[in-house]
Amino acid sequence: MSDPSGYVRERTQEGRRDVRWPAAPEPLPVPVYDNHAHLEIVDGDEPLDLAAQLARADEVGVIGVVQAGGDIDSSRWSAWAAASHPRVLAAVAIHPNEAPAYQAAGRLDEAIAVIDELAAQPRVRAIGETGLDFFRTEAEGLPAQYESFEAHIALAKTHDIAMQIHDRDAHDEVLATLERVGAPDRTVFHCFSGDVDMARIAADRGYYLSFAGNVTFKNAQNLRDALAVTPLERILVETDAPFLTPTPHRGRPNAPYLIPVTVRFLAAELGVELDELCARIAANTLAVYGAFG
Repeated sequence: MSDPSGYVRERTQEGRRDVRWPAAPEPLPVPVYDNHAHLEIVDGDEPLDLAAQLARADEVGVIGVVQAGGDIDSSRWSAWAAASHPRVLAAVAIHPNEAPAYQAAGRLDEAIAVIDELAAQPRVRAIGETGLDFFRTEAEGLPAQYESFEAHIALAKTHDIAMQIHDRDAHDEVLATLERVGAPDRTVFHCFSGDVDMARIAADRGYYLSFAGNVTFKNAQNLRDALAVTPLERILVETDAPFLTPTPHRGRPNAPYLIPVTVRFLAAELGVELDELCARIAANTLAVYGAFG
């Protein structure tokens, strides 16, 4: 792909009941950042390009986005987006569910080499999303996931940048791998999906927990319990856009401009003032990734 700016993916509309964009929420009193989004994926009844996404976010007090990659093409697009827009930083990686396919094609080493090259760019500030996924990948694909995960951990250390972890149904093994290999200095559990015990372990080890819109779902009491024991200095917030749209807009397209819905929910759950939580989330984000502008 010679020009990554033209790369785009479309989220399927099949079977979805409502693809209208939700109304913009009330702006936050203190600006924050979206820790993790996939803005190369076009969604909604009115497709929004990167500039439109950032403009909508800015209007409600979301002043920066960490754009995450999951394969070679999306990682190149993420690096391009960060180089092109002062309110975007990039995370680049081979997603754990993609690693077995690259391995089967004999291209995993090549793919990781591309991530290594992208990670040297100044506005690529994280390796991610990487990790383990025991939900979608069958047993025969797990060795490739482990190999890829450990290689990505090494890249984060080599480039002295953060790491965003994808962890699905693999909590114990992700934590064990980080202990065995040694975690990067700034390790983030993207879309944290564990329980209270895992939250305590992660916080004790100095990892960051990023909460997405699913913390608002009725069936996600485990996430709210985990949030309750997470120190404020370890909390980040994200959309995982265009997925995981928070209640009351669940099922509709998600985007960084909806971060205020989740942040207000977090503040209510934690019993802290909204401006205090916003300031803390912003400081945590800058501590992990550095300045955006």
